[in-house]
Amino acid sequence: MDTSSSRPLLPQSLDEARIFQLPRAAFYISEFITEDEEKLLLEKIASAPKPRWKQLTRRRLQTWPSDLINNKLVDAPLPSWLEEPIVTRLLSLHLKEDVASQSHIFWDSPHKRPNHVLINEYPPGIGIMPHKDGAAYHPVVATVSLGASICLNIHEMKEEGTLNRTPTWRILQEPRSLLITTSDLYTDYLHGIDDIMEDIELSEQTVANWSLLQPGSTFHDGKNPRQTRTSLTYRDVLSVSS
Repeated sequence: MDTSSSRPLLPQSLDEARIFQLPRAAFYISEFITEDEEKLLLEKIASAPKPRWKQLTRRRLQTWPSDLINNKLVDAPLPSWLEEPIVTRLLSLHLKEDVASQSHIFWDSPHKRPNHVLINEYPPGIGIMPHKDGAAYHPVVATVSLGASICLNIHEMKEEGTLNRTPTWRILQEPRSLLITTSDLYTDYLHGIDDIMEDIELSEQTVANWSLLQPGSTFHDGKNPRQTRTSLTYRDVLSVSS
């Protein structure tokens, strides 16, 4: 089916998108938005006012509706282009197929929906150090990838309290995909992206969500040459100030 101009075929519930190799609850949907929606989002991001961009050493980012101040978010709505179709679609995904249970992934968060979006632009060869997202957010992260694929590494801490540099798991995030991480995966593990020009050794044995990738994906040679990838990270900030 051509999904470039029609709504993508989403799973009946997140149970169908569960990444069973990962602890507790993590989910992956390879085609969460269409090519047309992806194009429109990239255009909106590129046309944002220059002050919206925060330039870091090797990459840049946007924060919507605003930066956090002392772990608090100033109460303001997200722009419509970040609400539709992503937030509406997120809230339409039921956790279980049970008709009696209509709860979605943000059902137990303070505001019952994401209220903050971080947009990161990753040029080829540029990643991010392993880190945790911190206590300012409800422990649910929904990330939509645009433009290109990239490998996300999940790291554990060693017993002595130092970082295990070898990833425990790798998740391959394709363009237009949705990755949701929750619970232990959010609170107990670190995530990062290697500073490399190409993801290698990609296989069913090394990629946790391999069985959920797009049919006919191009990774079966075990390689993913990096291109510019943009991520939209949706979270619910716990504390909101008026």
